[in-house]
Amino acid sequence: MGASPAICVSAAIVKARFFIHEVRMILFRLLLVSTLVVVMPFGAAQAQPDTDAAQSLAKKSKCTSCHSIDKQKDGPSYKTISAKHKGKADAADKLFTHLTSSPKIKVDGKEETHESPKTKNEADIKNLVAWILSL
Repeated sequence: MGASPAICVSAAIVKARFFIHEVRMILFRLLLVSTLVVVMPFGAAQAQPDTDAAQSLAKKSKCTSCHSIDKQKDGPSYKTISAKHKGKADAADKLFTHLTSSPKIKVDGKEETHESPKTKNEADIKNLVAWILSL
């Protein structure tokens, strides 16, 4: 025997409601993802470094004995460093690695070890990098 028409209609309603629920969930996920794709780059671009903290760390770490904001000293100016890395996706990572790995550098023809910032706090170093790249 076949199912009664009332049972068939009820089953169809349940399936339709389930389908509508699934469509709503898919639309919600698409809206969420599209919002994140649009908003995230702007949020990241608007994050400003703490200038005072960055300059304080540079001074405390004696970075300013070889670097200045806009004048060449024994090392390049921060503005020169920023210009060199402008538009490069890996700029922050490369500069962070440079500041934390103490690479060998040449100063007046002599090879020296580039000193690392005087902090163990990665967030402080990343802030310093962000500040340099913002110049």
